[in-house]
Order: sequence, then structure tokens, then C-alpha cells
Amino acid sequence: MDVMLVALTVNTTEKEKEKGKLHLWLTDNTHIVDIGPVSGDDDAAASSLLYKSGVGNNEELIALYEKRGVDRASLGMVSVRLTAELQQVKEVLKTWKEVDERVSKLRTNSVDPEGASTVTACSTNFNITDGLVGFLSGNFSENTWKDEYLGVNATVTDGTAAATVAAAVTAATGPLDGVTFRGAWAEWPVGKQGENQLYHFVNYNFTLVATVSMDVEPEKDTPISLMGVKTNAVENPVLLRLSYNSGGKWKLSCGDGTFKELSSNWEPKKAHQVAIVLQNGNQSSAYVDGKSVGEATCAVENKGSKGISHFFIGGDGGSAVSEEGVPVTVKNVLLYNRPLDGTEIGVLNPNKAPTPSPVDRPSKGIALHSSSGGGQEEQGTTIGDTCCGESRCIHNIIVHCQHSLRRRGVFKAGGVRNVSRWNSNC
Repeated sequence: MDVMLVALTVNTTEKEKEKGKLHLWLTDNTHIVDIGPVSGDDDAAASSLLYKSGVGNNEELIALYEKRGVDRASLGMVSVRLTAELQQVKEVLKTWKEVDERVSKLRTNSVDPEGASTVTACSTNFNITDGLVGFLSGNFSENTWKDEYLGVNATVTDGTAAATVAAAVTAATGPLDGVTFRGAWAEWPVGKQGENQLYHFVNYNFTLVATVSMDVEPEKDTPISLMGVKTNAVENPVLLRLSYNSGGKWKLSCGDGTFKELSSNWEPKKAHQVAIVLQNGNQSSAYVDGKSVGEATCAVENKGSKGISHFFIGGDGGSAVSEEGVPVTVKNVLLYNRPLDGTEIGVLNPNKAPTPSPVDRPSKGIALHSSSGGGQEEQGTTIGDTCCGESRCIHNIIVHCQHSLRRRGVFKAGGVRNVSRWNSNC
């Protein structure tokens, strides 16, 4: 797996003076993790990363940055050996790999009523981890629903009652994989990271998938929000909203405040897979149990270019949710940085009808995807591979990686300064 280490300054204000804190970031062009600050209490300006490969644990990572004084004048250069941070990078990569394997198992074999396996995880060429940025499952602490990929966490907002962690089907031995909301809901702040927007892509293209079940049918016919998108706009902030009502109907609102009744029905205590998709920033669609519902697409308008603020899951704090407190269980929330098509969403659907797999040829295995980049802009030299750890290679890597990060939305344009490409297998 090829990954990139990024030295990026995060500006803070201390005693009414702006101060630059140099952070080390790790990305594989899909996932992004802030490893942490590396400049101590210094006011850091320009910086570079130097990496030297070695056998065993003899590799080195060094941050070189300009230190500024109280009047913002340069006080010279400072070098910091990042031994602990390099070890943390390896731990993050290990976690990413483990989570990829867990997510891949969501495409488990379908079983017919007589117990015969009919659909394998290899029935199609769809790679479930291709473009998968975030995953909310069972990592839950107090009011924080933690991203399994160590990215942006969701926050549970308490309405009339607290959220509780829901056990998996095999509660005694299986892992936790979701949350049950009772008058509460979660907000995933994908657009609230300040000056360094990790998920800038959500303003243009994304797919949000979740498995949900409502324990009882609400008493009133008022639509109850289940999942959707809010912007930073003061008026009419809801960009897209998928709701349900007491008549067993799904309803979709495309930001204009009106609800369209969808053709698909929902049933109490039944797990449904729901998905909302945004394409090119203005075309959205919704899926229930792998099938497109309502019109093929509906136009949405992010008025005033306010940008996406957050996703809401399990509710949105509306009065209907607070009054009725319908228990809603949400499991395995997947966020992709691209719009999945109907076929791909259908493959993810756990309720799909079984289809026989070929018997005259072996199934092909799924290759877990890691985005190391393949475009012309991303062909920088790999440190520790052809450079033998010499720091003279760093400049070429910085030049070749910046445009790729901006184009893919890894960091907002203008945010990337220093990039070091590193092969984690070295």
C-alpha cells in the first residue's frame, strides 16, 4: 500500500495572536487521519518532511520547519525526529486494513430457506471498499459514534432519551455493529473541520448507505426524518431528506420542503437498506433495499454555495421524533466519496433475492482496493523503493502529489503544502 504523509499547518489563536501548529497527516487518497501536532509550542511556518527507509525498525521520519518569533520573524529552522509518530502511522495502516476486511465481510453469502449458499461475495466485480471513506458501526462511547477508519466521528444528540448501542444478531459472540436511537439522532459533521476540510468531496459527490429498522409504526402520519443532508444555510438548510410515516411509506424531500411519496414500503422490525446519492453537486437519488425509489433523480440546489454541514442519521431533531420517540436501529453506515450506481448499491443490499452463482468456473476473489493513485500527476518517486532513502527525492514527490490531493478532494484547494510519498511495505 502506498500512502502519503502530509505536513500541514493548523492555525490557532492564542492570546489574540495567530499561531501555526504543524500537524502530520496520513492519507491514501481515500482515508485521512490527523496523526497529531509535531511542532510543540512553536509557531511553525514553512516545513518539509524527510523519510529514510531502513531494515527492521531503523527507518527515520524527520519534520523540518521554520520557527517564528512573537513578531512573526523567522528564528531559523528546527528539525524533529518523528519516531513515535511513525509507529502511530503503522498502527493506523493496520487498522485500515482490518476495517477493510470487516467491511468486505458485509457481502456475506446469501442463504436460501433450505440453508444452501446461493450468492457469494465474489458474484460481481464490485469492490465494496473502493472510495469508502467512512464507516460507522459499533465503536460507540458516551455521545460519540466513532468512525472505524479513524476519520471524522459522528456525535449523538440527545432528544428525549439517550442512544444505546445495539448488539449484533449474534449478541453473545458477534461484534457490536450499530446504534438504537430513542428520540435521539446522530450528526456526522463532514463539513465542520474548520480550515482543513477532510471531506470536501461531499459538496459534489457522495453515497451514504445504512441498514435501518424501526421497531414500531408511528402513531401520527407526520413524516419522521430518518437520514439526510444539511447545509450551512440559515434558511432551508435541509438539502436532502429521507423520511417515513405511519402508513408504511417512504417519503423524499429534495430541499424544497415538500415530500414525495415513494413507491417502496417499509415494515416494522424489518431491516431495510437505505441509500442517498449526490452527483455533480445538484442531482440526488434515493434507494431502498437496492432499488431506486421515486423519480430516477431529483434536482437539489445548494443555495448560496454554503456547503454541506453534516449528515443526520436516525432523525434530525424534529418535533415528530421527540414526541413519539420511535426506536430506530441504524447499522453499518458507509460513506463513499463517489456516487455508486444502482448495480453497486444492489450488491450491498442484504435483502436481495438469492441468485445462483456459476458452477462451471471458480469465482474470482475480490481484490481489496487501496487508492495509491494512477494518474499522470500521481507518479511521484516512492521513498525507500527507488530512492534508497535519500532526501533529494522529497522535492519530486511534493511536486507530483499536490494536484492529485486537491483534485480528489483530500484537502481543499490551497491547503496542501508538503507531501511525502511513502511505501508502507518498505
